[in-house]
Amino acid sequence: MEASCLELALEGERLCKAGDFKGGTAFFEAAVQVGTEDLKTLSAIYSQLGNAYFYLKEYGKALEYHRHDLTLARTIGDRIGEGKASGNLGNTLKVLGRYDEAVVCCQRHLDISQEQGDKVGEARALYNMGNMFHAKGKQQLWGISQDPGELPPDVRDTLQRATAFYEMNLSLVKELGDRAAQGRAFGNLGNTHYLLGNFVETIKFHRERLSIAKEFGDKAAERRAYSNLGNALIFLGQFNAATEYYRNTLQLSRKLKDQVMEAQACYSLGNTYTLLQEYERAIDYHLKHLLIAQELNDRVGEGRACWSLGNAYVSLGNHRQALHYTRKHLDISREIGDRNGELTARMNVEELIEALGVKEADLSPSESEFEVQGNRLSDDSYLRSRNQLSKSSRSKSYADSESSDERQWLDSPVDTDDITVDVTPPKLARDASDEDCFFDLLSKFQSSRMDDQRCQLDEPLSCLCCFSDASLLTSPQTEELFDLIASSQSRRLDDQRVSVSNLPGLRITHNNLGHLCGENDPQEPSDDFFNMLIKCQSSRIDDQRCSPPEGGPRAPTVPDEDFFSLIQRVQAKRMDEQRLMVSAPSSSD
Repeated sequence: MEASCLELALEGERLCKAGDFKGGTAFFEAAVQVGTEDLKTLSAIYSQLGNAYFYLKEYGKALEYHRHDLTLARTIGDRIGEGKASGNLGNTLKVLGRYDEAVVCCQRHLDISQEQGDKVGEARALYNMGNMFHAKGKQQLWGISQDPGELPPDVRDTLQRATAFYEMNLSLVKELGDRAAQGRAFGNLGNTHYLLGNFVETIKFHRERLSIAKEFGDKAAERRAYSNLGNALIFLGQFNAATEYYRNTLQLSRKLKDQVMEAQACYSLGNTYTLLQEYERAIDYHLKHLLIAQELNDRVGEGRACWSLGNAYVSLGNHRQALHYTRKHLDISREIGDRNGELTARMNVEELIEALGVKEADLSPSESEFEVQGNRLSDDSYLRSRNQLSKSSRSKSYADSESSDERQWLDSPVDTDDITVDVTPPKLARDASDEDCFFDLLSKFQSSRMDDQRCQLDEPLSCLCCFSDASLLTSPQTEELFDLIASSQSRRLDDQRVSVSNLPGLRITHNNLGHLCGENDPQEPSDDFFNMLIKCQSSRIDDQRCSPPEGGPRAPTVPDEDFFSLIQRVQAKRMDEQRLMVSAPSSSD
C-alpha cells in the first residue's frame, strides 16, 4: 500500500512537470485515497495538489489542500513547511483579491524564514510581499483615470511598500547569486516605478530585466521588457526610440505565436506613429491590429482600432474613410456599453458629417455599410482594401517581417508578469529541506508578466501563475472558501489535534502517533498571527465579496488604459487642429 501511494504521487509529480496538471491531480488524489503514514510524503502531496489546483484555477481546492498542508506542518512541528504553506495560502488569497489576509500569511512565511535562517525562503517571502502590495495598489487604481505618477496618497504608499519589498528581495537574491530571481525583481521594480511615474528609473530596471532575459534565452521575458521600455519612453516623449522597442516586441510576439501581444504591439506602433504624424504607417499598423482583434472576437479592440483609424484618416484629410471607421466605432461602443466611447464617437461623427456637407439621414442606418451622396463604401471593399494594405505593408522597408523559423508556443497559457512563486514542496522521496522540485516547474509558467503592458487590471497578479480572466480577481469563488480559511486559520492547538485525524490520506499508526499527539508538541503560531487573521477576516465587508468596480470595457488586444488615455489626449489636440481645417465642406474627398 505504501509503495502504491508513493508510486501514484510520483506519477502525479511527473505529469505536473510535463504540464499536465489535470492528469497530475488525478494521480495525486488517487494517492490520497490510498493513504500513507509518512507525514512528509503526505505534506508534499498536499502542497503539490494545492499548486496544481491553483494552476487549474480551482481555488477552493487549492485553499483546502494548502490548509491541510499548514495544519500538518504545525502538528508535526515542521517550521519550514509551515512557512511554505502559509506563503502558498497567501498567494491563493491574493489572486482572490483578499489582500489583507494574504499579507498576514506571507508575513508569517517571512517571519519563519528569518527565524530559521532560510535565505531562499526569505527571498521568496520578500518577493511575495512585494507582489501583495503591488497587486493591492493596482486594485486601488481601478476606476482612476490618472496617469502613472498622479496617484492618491494611499495608492502611492501601497506601491512604495511594494517597491521596498522588491528592493529587499533584489538585495538578497544578489547575495544568493540567483540571476533568474534578479531578473524578476528588476522587472517588477520597473513595473512599480512605472506606476509611480518614475520613468527614468523604470527604464533603468527594465534594461536590466532585458539583459538577464537575453542571458537566459527567455524570449517571453525579453518581449515584455521591450514592451515596457517602449511604454516608459512614450511618457518621456521619446517616440522614435519607443517605436524601435515596439518593433522588437512585435517580432518576438510573432516568433512566440502570441496573437494577443502581436495585436498590442501593432496598436502601440500605430498610435506612436500617429504621435510622430506618420499617418500612413499608423494606418498600416492599426489595420493589422483590427484584423487580429476580429479574429479573436475582441469587440473592444475593434472599437479602439476603428477609433484610431478614424483619427488617422482625419489627419490625412480623408474624411469619408474617417467617417466610415468612426461610425463603426460608434456602433461597437453602443454594443459593448462603452458610454465614453459612444459620446466621443457621436461627436466625431457629427463633425465629420458637417465637414462632408451631408445629412445624417443620407447615411445608411446599416451597421455594415453607408452611403454618402450616392457613393457606397461597403464592408466588403473595406475588408479588401484592409487586407491589401496589410499584405503590402509586409513588403515595405519599415514593416516587421515574420520569421520563417519554426515558432514555439508559449509555455504559459497567458502572458502576465515577471512573477515567481513561493512554492517549495520537497521531492516526495526526499527530506523537506531538499531542492524544491515543484517550484522550478511553476516558475517556468510563472515568469510571465504582471502586466505585460505594465498593469492590466483584468489580469490579476499571481505568485503561482498568470491569468487573463478578470473573474479570478473579482470572484472569491463562494462563501464556503471564506468560511473554510477563516475556520482553519483561527483554530488553536487543541482544535488542530482533534482535526488532524480528519486529514485526507493520513493513516495513523504507532509509527507516527507520537509525532501527531505525543511528546513532540507542535509549535503553535503566536496569538498575534491568529488575531491578525481574525481581524482581517471579520472586517471583510460585503463589497469585497462582489466584483470590484469596473474600469470600463477591457480588451485583450489593447494595452493599458493609461497608454490609451495618453494617446487620446494627444490626438484630441490634433483633432482640434483638424476641425479648424474642415469647418467647411471639402470637395476633394
